[in-house]
Amino acid sequence: MAEASSRQRPKAEDGAEARPKEEAADEPLPLTPQPYLQTAPEDIPTTLGTYSAVASLCPAAVRRRREKGVGPEGAGGALGVDRRKSKVWNYYTKLGDAYVECTVCKKQLSFHNSTTTMREHLARKHSIRDAPLKDEHGPEHEGHEAKRPRPTPPESGPYHGAPCPDARSEVILELVLEMIFRDLQPLSVVRDKGFGLLLGYLEPGFALPAPARLAGMLRHRYGAVRRQVERYLQTAQALVVCLEPWASRLGHGYLSVSASFIDGEWRRARCLLQTRRARQDEAEGDFGEKLRAVLAEFGLCSQAVFCVVHDGAQPVVAHGWAGLCCAARVLQRCVEAGLEVELVQEALSGARGIVRYFQQDAKAGGCLSSKLEALNKSQSKLVLDAGSCWMTTMEMCESLLELRWAVMAVLEEHPRGAAAPQGLADHQWKLLQDLVAVLRTLRIAASFLREEQNASASALMPCVHGIAAAIGQQVEEAGAAVGAVVGRIRAELMRRWGLEEEEKVLESPAVIASFLDPRFKELRFLSPGLRSELHRRVKAMLSQAFGHQSPSPGTHSWAPGSGSKNEGAPSHSMYDILLGKDPTESMPEIHQQLENYIVEPLCKRSTDPLHWWKSNEHRFPAVARLSRQYLAVPATAVPPNQAFAAGESALRHRRATLPPEELHQILFLHHNFDLLEAGRGGQRNPR
Repeated sequence: MAEASSRQRPKAEDGAEARPKEEAADEPLPLTPQPYLQTAPEDIPTTLGTYSAVASLCPAAVRRRREKGVGPEGAGGALGVDRRKSKVWNYYTKLGDAYVECTVCKKQLSFHNSTTTMREHLARKHSIRDAPLKDEHGPEHEGHEAKRPRPTPPESGPYHGAPCPDARSEVILELVLEMIFRDLQPLSVVRDKGFGLLLGYLEPGFALPAPARLAGMLRHRYGAVRRQVERYLQTAQALVVCLEPWASRLGHGYLSVSASFIDGEWRRARCLLQTRRARQDEAEGDFGEKLRAVLAEFGLCSQAVFCVVHDGAQPVVAHGWAGLCCAARVLQRCVEAGLEVELVQEALSGARGIVRYFQQDAKAGGCLSSKLEALNKSQSKLVLDAGSCWMTTMEMCESLLELRWAVMAVLEEHPRGAAAPQGLADHQWKLLQDLVAVLRTLRIAASFLREEQNASASALMPCVHGIAAAIGQQVEEAGAAVGAVVGRIRAELMRRWGLEEEEKVLESPAVIASFLDPRFKELRFLSPGLRSELHRRVKAMLSQAFGHQSPSPGTHSWAPGSGSKNEGAPSHSMYDILLGKDPTESMPEIHQQLENYIVEPLCKRSTDPLHWWKSNEHRFPAVARLSRQYLAVPATAVPPNQAFAAGESALRHRRATLPPEELHQILFLHHNFDLLEAGRGGQRNPR
C-alpha cells in the first residue's frame, strides 16, 4: 500500500492531477465501500470538506468547472460531470454521491464519475443507444440534475417518444391487423389498456390506429385475399360444399359455408366462402338459392359442386348435388341415442352427482386429495362431463372408475349431509365399466378419422362397419343395459348412413370414394353382388365423363420389317374360333384403366391415398380424374381435429365472441390466409 500511495499520478494540462475513471458496475449494491485508489485533494473536493477550500488549492480547476456550468451546491458539483451534454442522464436519477437509478427498470447502479456502464446498461437491457439530448433548462437550473420521473403512458395510448418512421408504422399496422384475424380478436382490441401499454413500451413513437382505420385496412386485405381465393377455386376440378352451423355467445345462429377440393398437386384444400346469419325457418328452395348465390360471388356455377357435407339440420339440397352427413355429428347422435337407456341414465346421473359433490364441497375434496396422495395418485382428478359431447362422458366414467376406492372410502368416512350423494350400487359400477369399454371403441374410431390420411370420406364406410362389428362382439360380455346401448347405436349407424338399403349404399359418395381409395378398393364391407354392381356403375361414370375411347377398327399391330401391316397376317376371326374374342380389343381404354386399377395390390393402411394417386396418375388418368373428385369429399364438415375435439378450443370460443360487423371478414382471412401462403410455399397439406 505504501508503494502504491507513493506512485506519482499523471498531471493534467493545467498542472492539476488527472482523476481516475471508476466505471459503474451493473450489479447489486455493495454492502461495504469499494476500495479506491488514493487521489489528490484537488481531485475529490468532498474529502476535504468545503468548496472554498478546493478553490484555494486549485483555482484553475474550479474556474473550468464554473465555465462548464457545474456549481458547488449542485448535485453534480461534487463530481464534476456535465450532465447537460450527457444523453444517458435522460434515463437515470442520481441517488446520493455513489449511486444512480435507471428510470426505465428502477435498477440501481454504483456510480464513480463515469457514464460508460450506464450507457452499456441502456444498450444491453433496454436497446437504447441513441437517446436524445436532454432538454435545456434555463440558467437557473444549470448544474442541477432534477429527478427524472418514470415515463407513464396515457390511459389508452402509447408511451411518448420520437415519432415512428412512416415505413415502420405501416409495418406495425399490418402486423396488428394480422394479429386480429389470426387470433380472432375484435377491432376494438386496440382500445384495450393492456394492449396500449405493451405496444407503447415496445414502440413509444407509434400512434395506435382507431378501429375505423383498422376496419378500412381489413376490408382492403379481405378484398385482396378474396380475389386470390377466387382464382384458386377456378383451378378446382370439382367442389364439395361443407356447411357448419354454430352459435355466438349472444345466441345468434350462424352458418359457415366452405369449399373442399383437391388441387393440381394432389393437396387437400378447404376455403371458407361465407359466414352468415342462419334462420331456423329457412325453406329448402331458399337455402339452395342462397347457396347458389354464394357460389356465384366467386364465379362458380352450381354444376361445379357435386356433393354437400352437412350436419343433418339443413334442408336436403335437391339441385343435382349428392349429400353426406358429417361423421362427427352422426356419431354424436348415435351415441346419444344409445345412452338414453333408462338404467344407463340412472348410473350416469349418480356419477355426475358424485363428481359435483367432490368439486363443490371443499372438505370432501380435501379428504379425497389426501387419500390420492397416499395412493400416489395425486395427479388424478375427477372430471365432469359436458352433455353435448360423448367423449367427455367417457372421460368422466374413466376418472370415476380409476378413483373408485378412494371415492367410496371418503363417502363412507365423511359425514353425510343434505348435499351428499347416495353413491353407486355395485351393478351400476359394473354398468359404467362395460359402458366405458364400448365408448373406447368409438374413441378409437374417432382417432382413426382424425388422422390426416383418413380425412377423406373414403375411410368412413370401412370405419363405420368396423364400429358395428367391434361393439357387437362386446355385447356378449356386457350386461343387458349395455347390450341395449349397443343395439341402439348400431341401429342408428345403419339408419343414418343408409346401410340397410342397397340403393342408398351404392349411391353414397363415401362408398364410391372407398372404391377409389387404393387401401379400401376391395370393399370388404359389401357383398360380392354389391361390389360387382358398384364396378358397373363406376364404368358408366367413366364412360359418361370421358366417352368410349376404343381403338379404330381395322388397325392391327405389326412388327418392323414385316412389310405391309396386314401382309401374311391371319385374320383375327380365326383366333377367335379357338380362343374366343379378345376382351381387351372391344374394351374401351378407360375401362381397361379401371380393370388394371382393380387388380393393383392393396396399399398399406398408413398410406395417404393422395400420395399414391400423385405417383400413379399417369397410369390411370381417367380413374385418377374421378378419384380427385370423390376423394375431395371430407368425412366431416369441419377439419377432423375440430370435429372430434372433446371440448371447445380457444379459437372457437373467440369466434363466438366476435361482433357481427366484422365477423365474416375476420373469419375469411383467418381460414384462407394460411391456405394461400402454404400453397405458394408448396407445403404438402395447407390446412
